[in-house]
This record gives sequence, C-alpha cells and structure tokens, in this order.
Amino acid sequence: MKQGIHPEYMECTVKCSCGNTFTTMSTKPELKIDICNVCHPFYTGQQRFVDTGGRVQRFADKFGSAKDTVAEREAAKKAAKAAAVAEAEAKKKAERDAKAAEKAKRAEEFAKKSEAAAAKAAVAEAAAPAVEAVEASAEDIAAVDALVEEKAAE
Repeated sequence: MKQGIHPEYMECTVKCSCGNTFTTMSTKPELKIDICNVCHPFYTGQQRFVDTGGRVQRFADKFGSAKDTVAEREAAKKAAKAAAVAEAEAKKKAERDAKAAEKAKRAEEFAKKSEAAAAKAAVAEAAAPAVEAVEASAEDIAAVDALVEEKAAE
C-alpha cells in the first residue's frame, strides 16, 4: 500500500432525517441521510406517501385533463383504423366484382366459341357423307381405270 495517497479512515456518525443516529466507519467524520433502516418502508413494512405542499394535487390539476386528451386521441386512432379497414374491404370487394365480371365475359366468349365450333362440326358432319361418296366414287373410278388398263394391256 502506497503512503500518502489514501484518505484517512475514521469513525463516522450517521444522522437520519427520522432522528435515528448510529456510528460506522467512513472517510468522512459525519453523514446526513434521508432514509435509514428504521424509516425505510422495506424494513418497517409500512408505506408512507410524502406529499409536500400538495404536489400530487397540483400535478393532477395541471395534467388531469391529459387523460381526456389521451382518450380522445385513442378514439381518433381507432376511428382511423376502422376507416382504413373499411376502405381495404371495399377495395377487395371491388377487385372481386371486377374479377367476377371478367370471368363472366370470358365465359360468354367461350360459349360463343363453343357454339361456333358446334356449328362448324354440324356442317362438317353434314358434308362428311358427301365427301365419303366422292371418295367412294374416286375409288370406283380408280378401279375402273385399273380394269381398263388391264384390258388394254391384253
């Protein structure tokens, strides 16, 4: 331990604001404290509220209306949030309606195309026997031509 750099350690008298006095060791000869083990609520089991000069009442008078202001602000926030939710729901409903209208339009176009395809198929079915007849006659013609060539070759 170096010499001359440490403060002197001496007996100290501690005085509390409640009137309690006790001695201990410290670097100062006397200490004045606000609260000690005799008056501290943790050790006494009692809670004491110190309201000097009505400070709590003055604070309540000054900022008591803040509770009303906060309530109004919260109500405004809730109303804004509800409006935003309603707007989002209206937007979603409009999107759903637009999709439904588009789907109906596509269904109508599909119905027209299917009607046109059905009409085309009906025309093709009506023309099929005639085509078969033409094909059959073409086969007959080819057979006749083959016979004629055979006869000519003999």
